[in-house]
Amino acid sequence: MTIRQFVIKKIYPFLQKRLKTEKTSLVLSNDKNVQPLSSFYNLKATSIKGEEINFENFKKKKVLLVNTASDCGFTPQFTELQKLHEQYGQQVIVLGFPANDFKEQEKEGDAEIATFCQANYGVTFTMMKKSGVVKNNNQNEVYEWLTDSTLNGWNNQAPVWNFSKYLVNEQGVLTHYFGPSVNPMDEGIIKAIRA
Repeated sequence: MTIRQFVIKKIYPFLQKRLKTEKTSLVLSNDKNVQPLSSFYNLKATSIKGEEINFENFKKKKVLLVNTASDCGFTPQFTELQKLHEQYGQQVIVLGFPANDFKEQEKEGDAEIATFCQANYGVTFTMMKKSGVVKNNNQNEVYEWLTDSTLNGWNNQAPVWNFSKYLVNEQGVLTHYFGPSVNPMDEGIIKAIRA
C-alpha cells in the first residue's frame, strides 16, 4: 500500500461525506420494471485470473456490478463490498470491474490489481480483467449493456466516477444505478438486494 493509499484509507469516512455531490450520490431505479431489449445472460467477461465468465451462470441471482480503482478516494469501499459479499452472498453476486477511466487511478496490470485487492482489503468476490467502463470505443460489452437503454431497456447513465454500482435482479433486469458515494452497505442497496 502506498502512502497515498494509506492516507486515503484513513480519511475515507471524511472523504465519503466531502465527495458526496448530487452527481456522485445519484440513485436511479427502474420503477416501471422495464425489461431489457437484449439479454443480460448473453454477456460474457474475463475474470482477473483469465477465466471466461458466462453471465448465464448468474440466473436466479441478483448481481451488483461495480467499476473499481486501486488509487481513488472511494477505494476503501472494497471493505464494504467484501462485507456485502460475505453477508449477502447467497442473494447477490458482487462483480468488480477494474478500470482506469478516471484520472489514471488504477494499476497497470491485472496481477498487480488482484494482489492489491487481496492484500489490502481481503477481496474474495469476483474481479474482472481491467477494461473500459465509460462510453467510448474501449467500453467493455458489459458496461455497454448497463449504460445503453436500447440494450438494458431504460438506463443510459454511465459511471460518473470509480465505484458506481449497477444492480441486476434474478430475471436479468437492471433495477438500479447507485452513484460512487453511495456506500455498498447503504440501506437503499441492502433493501434492493432483499426485495
